[in-house]
Amino acid sequence: MGRYGREAGEEGRGEVIDTVAGPVRGAVAGPVRSWRAVPYAAAPTGTSRFAAPQPPRPWTGVRAATDVGPICPQPAGMPMEDTLRTGADHLTVDLWAPRTAGARRPVLVWLHGGAYLMGAGSQAVYDGARLAALADAVVVTVNHRLGVLGFMDLSSLSVPDAQFTTNVGLRDQIAALEWVRENIAAFGGDPTNVTLFGESSGGASVTALLTAPAAAGLFHRAIAQSPPATAVYGQARAAEVARRLRERLALAPEDAGRLHRLPVDTVVRAATQVVGEVFEAAPGTLAAAPVVDGDVLPAHPIDVFTAGEQHPVPLIVGTTRSEANLFRWLRGPFLPTTVDQVSRMVTALTEQDPQIDPARIATILAGYPDRDRRRGALRLAGDAAFRMPAVWLAEAHHRRAPTWLYRFDHATPLLRLTGVGATHATDVPYVFDTFGAMPKDPSLLLGGRRGARRVAGRVQRRWAAFARTGRADRVAGLVEWPRYDAARAGLLIGRRDRVAFDVDAELRRVWGPAPIGFR
Repeated sequence: MGRYGREAGEEGRGEVIDTVAGPVRGAVAGPVRSWRAVPYAAAPTGTSRFAAPQPPRPWTGVRAATDVGPICPQPAGMPMEDTLRTGADHLTVDLWAPRTAGARRPVLVWLHGGAYLMGAGSQAVYDGARLAALADAVVVTVNHRLGVLGFMDLSSLSVPDAQFTTNVGLRDQIAALEWVRENIAAFGGDPTNVTLFGESSGGASVTALLTAPAAAGLFHRAIAQSPPATAVYGQARAAEVARRLRERLALAPEDAGRLHRLPVDTVVRAATQVVGEVFEAAPGTLAAAPVVDGDVLPAHPIDVFTAGEQHPVPLIVGTTRSEANLFRWLRGPFLPTTVDQVSRMVTALTEQDPQIDPARIATILAGYPDRDRRRGALRLAGDAAFRMPAVWLAEAHHRRAPTWLYRFDHATPLLRLTGVGATHATDVPYVFDTFGAMPKDPSLLLGGRRGARRVAGRVQRRWAAFARTGRADRVAGLVEWPRYDAARAGLLIGRRDRVAFDVDAELRRVWGPAPIGFR
């Protein structure tokens, strides 16, 4: 199927690779080859806007794969590079591979974060060149549908002449993994050794796909960085969100099919308003997120983990030390950040599930005696959204497959001085070695690049070893990282890595062993 190693001549000119839909030509830079905006599915337009992804339309001739392609339409004002443009034909992957030919290499497939609303796999911070070179692996980043186009379940609006499919964003991710299975050997990758990794909503997508029957066998290791794994909802909640969207667009129930024909910007703007309304009504909830649909997700992922019925693949899972601090500076309906919002989150959590024991809520609140101050409220919100889901996942998954738990503690001098610390998403550049790639990123203004690069080297080596072997415990020259088991070992990643046992003991006492979250 592929012509691996052919036409890889002068710098800049890439080789031609045959994919199932047609040939693509990439580029060469230094030790790495790349291919950008390679379609894994057809553009979701017209009646396909809210439908399951379809195979890419075949093309004739050699398709140039040297430039960044369109990204999914998303709310205006998001912190993205000026060079990125939205467009319909955004169901694509970007790929990086070492320039030298060799045996089939491990494959790392990245799912980006962004609260299911924003972002793109083609952002500069996810450039896979350095990781591909260091790991001697093929790195793939995925663009998929977001927000109202991918993660608002509008199936309750379906009418005879217009259908809306559930969990479209997750279906896109599965389609991308299927494309990898069918095509990656032509790029030098091993389709039997695929690591699925992601951060934030991308990390939660990883944990959701660990429970999706359609994803079985499509990946063989998993890394979930800061996954809000309990932010998965039932279809009753999704139907309420869909009703809000329909009414905001002034559509009668029988006219819901017009959502396929309205300008996409109109739909995205209306959905952005609905996202804010839902968050205001119940801080801590998302209007756009995966849903339990009985198909892609037969049950709530955290319940599947607890029952031990998830896919038995090795897993790395963890968070940053101070997850919630970032959200003080992000203005958006992502995470409760004020004392009032956190208080209303707890109230809503109690009211939404009559099975939740009030005594358990009281114990949780008692564990945050400073919750009436901003710092304590932030800590409570961050633990609810990120740290405890990671701990609950580790507790469940280590009984099913090898599991490693970490906490990312490293912060640059500026982040330490300002009190932001190791907060949400600050670990991402350490995985890709892409410091300074984010627009207006001030984190290195007071220095610390050399130390950050050293930490990045260790993170990349650990992630690379895991991708090669499915083991993270022993990497030459690095501190041994024991598997998570009854001793509850965890790796604390900082200026120097160290292993701690049961570092979350107090959190587990406060929150209890059973997962808790909005349903």
